Amino acid sequence: MLARTVAGAVAGVLLFFSGAWGAIALFYQLPGAVPLRASGAVVWSVVYLGLVIALFGWRAWWAPIALAVALVLLIGWWTTIRPRNDRLWSDDVAQLLSGEVHGSHVTLRNVRDFDWRSDDDYDARWETRDYDLDHLVSADAILSYWSSEAIAHAMLSFGFDDGRHVVFSMEIRREKGEAFSEVGGFFKQFELVLIAADEHDIVRVRTNVRGEDDYIFPLRMPNEAMRSLFLSYVKAANELVERPRFYNTVTSNCTTIVYRMARRIDDGLPFDIRLLLTGYLPGYLRDNGALDRRFSVDEWRRLGRITERARATKPGDDFSAIIREGVPPAQSPSSGASTL
Repeated sequence: MLARTVAGAVAGVLLFFSGAWGAIALFYQLPGAVPLRASGAVVWSVVYLGLVIALFGWRAWWAPIALAVALVLLIGWWTTIRPRNDRLWSDDVAQLLSGEVHGSHVTLRNVRDFDWRSDDDYDARWETRDYDLDHLVSADAILSYWSSEAIAHAMLSFGFDDGRHVVFSMEIRREKGEAFSEVGGFFKQFELVLIAADEHDIVRVRTNVRGEDDYIFPLRMPNEAMRSLFLSYVKAANELVERPRFYNTVTSNCTTIVYRMARRIDDGLPFDIRLLLTGYLPGYLRDNGALDRRFSVDEWRRLGRITERARATKPGDDFSAIIREGVPPAQSPSSGASTL
């Protein structure tokens, strides 16, 4: 009797979540305007609830068959939804990054170099840039907070000995008029895009236009690890050109993808909840030796907060130099140290 009760409870929970998942999937993926998509979700919910009542209330023999058919049809439709590169994209994600590598020389196409005045007022530029990895001297993690202390967008900035920096950022690829949704990120609402941009574009738009709070953390990495990580971004960019992917709020976001790339360099890096709660990433970096331990995490946050310096910059300023004022440079990793 107890076993039947437990089995019935488990079945009920699974049916509830299956029905809820189906309603949300239809809302986010049916074609048409919001009222039409909402209507589709409501129709699914009513039909599904009716079948559940028929199964548990009426004990109808056909109810489990009908439920199975409905779920198979829904999952079959879901598998037909494929990521694409040919939508009408927002201007800031309109171009796809790609790269060519010849020895230590890397050519990046479609590096973003926007001048932002507001979210819908900007000068758009996409450029081809050449980089020599023999002159790569630094790698910095940049975190941009917009919600709570647990939630931040993570970017990696690579610095060269001529003062140039290029930032790589995994982001959602929004269509024209589309806004970010954490829930939609679970339901194939957005494709994934890798942006390479100047710091005065991709960092400044967050601090000066969107009102986010940004921090920079110098990473302890040997040169060969920095080169490998840089090249992994180039490879990821080229793969997205050939095979578009969906963004996922948990499994394919800005930090989990950085982690997968870093694992190519050090496969001993542990997975940690702080890779999902990205606002706590500095603690993970410090615990694993990528952020040196001469300062506490709180002290690194105090030293690395760049928001006010970024907001004080003017056109023509050396943005990258100004935001790093007072930020201690990374110490060279000692032999055998755990680093990214």
